[in-house]
Amino acid sequence: MPNSEEEKNASSAIEDNAAGAEKPADAQAAETGAAPQAEAELAASETEVGAAADEEETEADPLDDLNAKLEEAMAQLEDYRDQALRAEAEMQNVRRRAERDVANAHKFGLEKFLGNLVPVVDSLEKAIEAAEQAGKADDPIVEGVQLCLKLLLDLLEKENVKVLDPVGEPFDPQFHEAMSMIENPDVEPNSVVLVVQKGYVLNERLVRPAMVMVAKGESPSIDEKA
Repeated sequence: MPNSEEEKNASSAIEDNAAGAEKPADAQAAETGAAPQAEAELAASETEVGAAADEEETEADPLDDLNAKLEEAMAQLEDYRDQALRAEAEMQNVRRRAERDVANAHKFGLEKFLGNLVPVVDSLEKAIEAAEQAGKADDPIVEGVQLCLKLLLDLLEKENVKVLDPVGEPFDPQFHEAMSMIENPDVEPNSVVLVVQKGYVLNERLVRPAMVMVAKGESPSIDEKA
């Protein structure tokens, strides 16, 4: 009997030890199973955060695209505006040139006609001069020629034609052409002594220079022509 009781006690101790040994194993197993679960939850959270960030980026993309298109449209608008300003400036330049050409055509349209007309004036003046030298200034025909010459000169004056008859004036190479130089102590050197042929100016543009003779001076500024 004593042996049997000791065996029971020993068997009970072994069972208790086995039970005590099983409990840590279960706890360890529980801990081991909890770690993958936590990692899975962390990965899921990171995935959600990444998805939210991607969603935010996706939502921002249309705005960036609109801003880019707006900048492109503004650049094109500025380019078109610059082209329009250039075209307007060019049109203004063309209009100014056309107006200037029309004004010049009107202003100097008589130049060629005047060049053909002044020899007629020369002939009338020479005819009157010859009649006066012959003592026939009172002749009705001569008076008629004088009247025609006056009407013609009045008409030229209305068309802004100026007659160059520079007797006694300083020689001006822009409007005068020296035929020769002569001695004349009664006038200033380099002044016009005699007009051989009158000159004409149309709207300040020289049509024909006056052919003149010039008084000699110490330092003449013109070349003598034979």
